Amino acid sequence: MDLLWEHPGDLQQDQRVAHVARTLSLPPAIATVLVGNGVGSPDEVEAFFNPGLDQLIDPKRFRDMEKALDCLMDALMSRRRIAVYGDYDVDGVTSVALLYLFLKDVGGDVVTHIPVRSSEGYGLSIDGVENLRAQGVSVLITVDTGITALEEIAHARDLGLEVIICDHHQPSAMLPCATAILNPKLPEEPYPFKDLAAVGVTFKLCQALVERLDIDMATLDAYLDLVAIGSAADIVPLVGENRSLMSRGLAKINEEPMVGVAALLQVAGLMRRDVEVSSIVFGLAPRINAVGRLGSADRAVKLLCTKNRDTAAEIAQVLESENCQRKTIDHDTLDEAMAEVPRVCDLEHDRIIVLARQGWHSGVIGIVASRIIERYHRPTVMITIDDEGMGKGSARSIAGFDIYEALHQSSDLLVQFGGHKYAAGLTIRAEKVPELRERLRHWTSTRLDNDDLKARLRIDAEISLRAINRGFLEHIQRFAPFGPRNQVPHFLSRDLHVLGQPRVVGSGHIFLRVEQEGLEFDAIGYGLGHLLEGLEEEGRGVDMVFSVVENNWRGSCCIQLQVKDVCRTGRRRMVVRDAGRQAE
Repeated sequence: MDLLWEHPGDLQQDQRVAHVARTLSLPPAIATVLVGNGVGSPDEVEAFFNPGLDQLIDPKRFRDMEKALDCLMDALMSRRRIAVYGDYDVDGVTSVALLYLFLKDVGGDVVTHIPVRSSEGYGLSIDGVENLRAQGVSVLITVDTGITALEEIAHARDLGLEVIICDHHQPSAMLPCATAILNPKLPEEPYPFKDLAAVGVTFKLCQALVERLDIDMATLDAYLDLVAIGSAADIVPLVGENRSLMSRGLAKINEEPMVGVAALLQVAGLMRRDVEVSSIVFGLAPRINAVGRLGSADRAVKLLCTKNRDTAAEIAQVLESENCQRKTIDHDTLDEAMAEVPRVCDLEHDRIIVLARQGWHSGVIGIVASRIIERYHRPTVMITIDDEGMGKGSARSIAGFDIYEALHQSSDLLVQFGGHKYAAGLTIRAEKVPELRERLRHWTSTRLDNDDLKARLRIDAEISLRAINRGFLEHIQRFAPFGPRNQVPHFLSRDLHVLGQPRVVGSGHIFLRVEQEGLEFDAIGYGLGHLLEGLEEEGRGVDMVFSVVENNWRGSCCIQLQVKDVCRTGRRRMVVRDAGRQAE
């Protein structure tokens, strides 16, 4: 795949960089990374480097928060039954578990429901609403779903239910007739931070209830593992409130995890490791997702809510088993999809991939779509067709392209759709798929150019090796937790001298030692053994993009460069990052 290096241009000449570096005594490269990430003043830098719950926004700034509180307080005081209804992904599961535990802890009569993907489909349903009403529910709270469920919520209101929506998906032109809607993406919503996951929105409701009930705010600490897991799994930007919540949530997971979380850490092999955002994304989230993809996500809710260690261990093993099964299905589906790509796509001209086939498992097509993007770097839509000719699809996108907007332009072909800028779901009749493919081809042809279809490697600052020392590494470590819009900083150094012969080690990793101005560092690039060709000729300089890490090996500790890409000097094409892409 072609790779472009995205350089910040003349950002290091920005007056804000000089001001931040001078005021806080930071290396210029560190100040450049901060400003490039949108942290542009000394006060913002101080807050960024010291995230905490004291930085949380007043939850009552949600325009409907008082309505939601009045409704819930009345239900709690009168002991009316409350139902929490969520989605079956990690964000939905953690949102359900969080709100269930909190409402139970403050004396609520609470039940939960997450639809079974294979039999009930996505989102709120008429049958689900009627079943909850039959159980004596009088207040329905939807989490990570509901914002487009106009008919279902109208039916719930007709049955006498009060409805509170806690969601973060894009709303449609019309809003449901709910008692209260908490969604930072509503038009003209005054709540200033727009990037909360659903579990973050749910946490804000709990925060507001704590204030209304005059409970110690420290009570909320017990639920922060769930907020961290749901937020990390939903790939939200780790800035603003998300950074504060993630920082405290990771500390909770590492210091005193909930019983269910501890059991999950155990089966994932993470119990005695330092859990980071990546540990959640690649270790915990797939196991929680697996039971929702292949069966009932209620089991994951039970795991996260139980306080019994034996029960937690038993359910965690079920999640582990189903995750192994999910991997097998993933692998088989990916093989079939990759074989389908050249049959239905003209990769010389098509700027989107739309695949449809009968029999694919609806629970894995989103994962497979992401894998196809890794290979072809094009927005991808995967659709599975059932025996009745109905297709369920998952769409994934690339940086700079809004897949939700693209689907919206073809909404007349869809039974329903919903989601985000970079991930969406849809339902479509099988006979409409060819027309959808053609429309999306046309839409992307006018909005994506050839450079957009090339993977980009972000460079945060250019440095010489002389800038790298123990203090520099300590500054970088303060950027954690790392994630979207706060990635591990990547640095570019030009015209480095390679000492000796670079070589391939382990399972295809490149290892080399580089020197500049008398300063030497070891460098390793995981999975980059294919870059060895072209670097073997001695006496020629290389340009290298890398992160700066601490390497601990057999009791010794040293600074190491982790290679992201390396080439002979001047061989890689470089583009200046535009403001829109920088904001992403």
